[in-house]
Amino acid sequence: MTETLILAAILVPCLIVAIVFHEVAHGWMALKLGDTTARDLGRLTLNPIRHVDPVGTLLVPGALALFGGPIFGWAKPVPVNANRLDNPRYGMMAVAAAGPGTNILLALIGAIFIGISSGLAAQAGAILPTWVMTAGGAFILINVFLAFFNLLPIPPFDGSHIVGGLLPRSFAPYWYKLQGIGMILLVVLIGITWVFPNVAIIQNTVLPPVMWLQARFFAIAATIGGAIA
Repeated sequence: MTETLILAAILVPCLIVAIVFHEVAHGWMALKLGDTTARDLGRLTLNPIRHVDPVGTLLVPGALALFGGPIFGWAKPVPVNANRLDNPRYGMMAVAAAGPGTNILLALIGAIFIGISSGLAAQAGAILPTWVMTAGGAFILINVFLAFFNLLPIPPFDGSHIVGGLLPRSFAPYWYKLQGIGMILLVVLIGITWVFPNVAIIQNTVLPPVMWLQARFFAIAATIGGAIA
């Protein structure tokens, strides 16, 4: 039980950082494209209190960590007014892509940090503490998973906005009507995964690219660490 609590204490802060940067990236991109809504409401801040959803950012990921489930969560969405964007159709695609793109960048920064830290430790004839390596690996995995999970074309995930921008204009309104039942679809998807684990819907769609990119980042960390050592 103690090890599980320690793991949760490592994973939840990593998730909070990943989610907060993800949401701020949406608001920042919207601001650059003409929509000041997020800035006007004080959401362009890295203060987690402004973004944390007690259930999605703390309770759900904490419970999943305790029960051994896949660690994910969500924050209060940053408000974006598509009509105020310079080009609403493609602007929303850029705003949506900014979140996952930021998570990939954070994973890269995490890999560089691990590589530099392990290399410097090796120079000093030491090794990094286990919890540091665990936290670094978790930070990379959570950010990569969050990026690809949000790219699923399920409303209101980021992937749905990207798909909506790519669809012919005549089909787009019907697609956006699904936004209202998006969370229901997500709950059903998660429920199927828990009740019928052999179906492995999320594992077969999200995990392959996640594991592939995670391996690339670990390789980057190893290369940097070896070069410094």
